[in-house]
Amino acid sequence: MPKQSEFLGITDIIGLDEDLPVHRHHDVYPTIDPSAAFAQKTFAGQVVLVSGASRGIGREAARFYARAGAATALVARTESALQETRALILDEMPDAQVLVLTADVKDHVAVAKAVEATVARFGRLDILIANAGTTSAFNPLITEKDPDEWWDTVEVNVRGVFNLVRAGLPHLKGGHGRVVITTSSGAQIRLPGSSDYNLSKHTLLRLTELIALEFPDVRVFAMHPGAVKTEIVKKAAFGPEVYEAIFQDSVQLGPATMLYLTAGKADYLSGRYMSANWDLAEVERDWKDKIVSEHGLVSKLYIP
Repeated sequence: MPKQSEFLGITDIIGLDEDLPVHRHHDVYPTIDPSAAFAQKTFAGQVVLVSGASRGIGREAARFYARAGAATALVARTESALQETRALILDEMPDAQVLVLTADVKDHVAVAKAVEATVARFGRLDILIANAGTTSAFNPLITEKDPDEWWDTVEVNVRGVFNLVRAGLPHLKGGHGRVVITTSSGAQIRLPGSSDYNLSKHTLLRLTELIALEFPDVRVFAMHPGAVKTEIVKKAAFGPEVYEAIFQDSVQLGPATMLYLTAGKADYLSGRYMSANWDLAEVERDWKDKIVSEHGLVSKLYIP
């Protein structure tokens, strides 16, 4: 299969090899299989807030947590789409507790109100899934990007996550709270034409490190959910050949990994970047000690 850079028609793409040398999965695999969590309702009594819950990965994450017994708060801008997510959950689990909250993640007041409404309704907050995100087309260079569109990408992807974790962290302290921030493998890639997206997703890695530093009793993960054919990806305006060849991961891969992480099964990855594509059993077996001892999977100044 041709390399991604060949599909994109770009020869100076940087960062494609910056990855753990472990087996890569494109769908749910045995280590993260959520079947037991669904059957045993292992998240019963817990409250999960999911931003970007109106479609794609966020919608599936909300469904997964509800199937595992959690009460879920769904946050996005469009109420009709959130109601569709709620209906899907209730169709599968009529007794599920689901709260719909409309908010633009760029609006810190609206986000804070959504968090407080969640706590008021369910009495607690245990898990934040900061999943809302966007992108612009990957074609124009910096000088050709619409400046408002460029900044909107950064605002949604960075300010939106900041607003959510800022409002949610006071409720997560005490050793039980967990945060999953949806980043991207694009955080590691330097690709001409994608400055707003790549910069914003890379910024989330450092934000994850700082949250872990400031709140050591909260477990926080920056997770690439896989290359999934979502509506947001379509905005990147890849050609059909690229779209079909690169975006081959299932929408369930990321949510299943979220359940695994927030169940406390890989807390050594807190404060770090990780990919849902990685075989986590292999990562723990072969790489955990080195990751911890050498403070790996964080952003560092590289000195050759």
